Amino acid sequence: MPTALPLPLSTPNRNLVRLTIVRGITWTGFLMAIIVGIELLAFDLPVTAVVSVVIAMGLLNIATWWRLGRPKAVSHGEYLSHLLADIAGLTLLFYFSGGSTNPFITYYLVPVTIAAATLPWRHAWIIAACAMAGYSFLMFYYHPIPQLGHISSEGPLSLHILGMWLNFGLSAGLVTFFIYKMAHALRSRDKALSRTREAALRNEQVLAVATQAAGTAHELGTPLSTMAVLLKEMQADATRDSALEEDIALLRQQVDICKSRLQHLVTSADRRRMAEPEVLDAEVWLAGVVQRWLVIRPDVSHRFDVAERRGRPWLAVDATLDQALTNLLNNAADANPEHIAIRLDWQDDSVIIDIRDHGPGVAMSIADQLGDTFVSTKSKGLGIGLFLTHATINRFGGGVSLYNHPEGGTLTEVTLPRGSAPN
Repeated sequence: MPTALPLPLSTPNRNLVRLTIVRGITWTGFLMAIIVGIELLAFDLPVTAVVSVVIAMGLLNIATWWRLGRPKAVSHGEYLSHLLADIAGLTLLFYFSGGSTNPFITYYLVPVTIAAATLPWRHAWIIAACAMAGYSFLMFYYHPIPQLGHISSEGPLSLHILGMWLNFGLSAGLVTFFIYKMAHALRSRDKALSRTREAALRNEQVLAVATQAAGTAHELGTPLSTMAVLLKEMQADATRDSALEEDIALLRQQVDICKSRLQHLVTSADRRRMAEPEVLDAEVWLAGVVQRWLVIRPDVSHRFDVAERRGRPWLAVDATLDQALTNLLNNAADANPEHIAIRLDWQDDSVIIDIRDHGPGVAMSIADQLGDTFVSTKSKGLGIGLFLTHATINRFGGGVSLYNHPEGGTLTEVTLPRGSAPN
């Protein structure tokens, strides 16, 4: 069973659910505080206006719950609009209940903290700026409540209210900066852990395939040797110049080829463990791979293009990368051997190889799984070749992407890190 990837720190849908719950609890508390203030403390509040604000926020919460039942995903912009609506509601409520003299004025920090923990950098600072603007507005414009008034100084603002405003500004800035940085660090850690788990799983699968290949190569040696002995005896017993003797000779030749391939596999594996990748001109290397591929696939027709750019693209390559690219070329030829387009391009830090075929394309149901698990686009394929190709290219720091071309067929894009020219 594959290991489940870790979930992101939080998604906008989940955040909106939590925000709706927080909003319901908060405004229920505000309503209870208003009732206590009017009935027990004799606050002079514009009841109609205050209750209208509470009802409006309740209707917003109901509409939000209904929206969360829709299949459409919540975007960061939509989540930002909900937090802005909360700040607008708080500003109206505080305006009718004492403004900056209201002891609950620092509740502005709640949407600021939520935004810093869940939204991108720019969105978080928008919420912080709007909260600060609302607080600043309420220092001068509000419906006064005598029971909430502070001892005033000779100036238009008391030092207590001014100090609260400065404290809020400092707190909002620090919360936005540090909470965002901590949340961003958690997201980055989760992404790094996800990549590590994927790499470990892929390495385990590659090791399993390599172990099976080594065991299979060892087991095939005995039957091939037995076949070679028996064929030698059959050839000695067969009548000379007969058709049977020709068939036996052909079989012996095929058995010898199999034995030599197995021997080459073992020696090549030893050599690759000791060898360092060789830095080559990407155009020369790719042209050589294509020419060797054409020898084993003479049925294909192709076009090889190289981008006209300044400088030369250099790549660190070895025999495994040759085989990986050959696998991709074979996949394109299996899909449709006619008019295969191969293009080499490069940027400042990467080399891009595009392989375009005119086959049936890739089914969307398996497109995301190709190369990650043993999934094949061929009716009788095992998916091992594409998996090993992905593993090899990833080992070089590159990647493979498969797309359905708008004009039909599959576009395979191989991206590899561009190297420096050898001394």
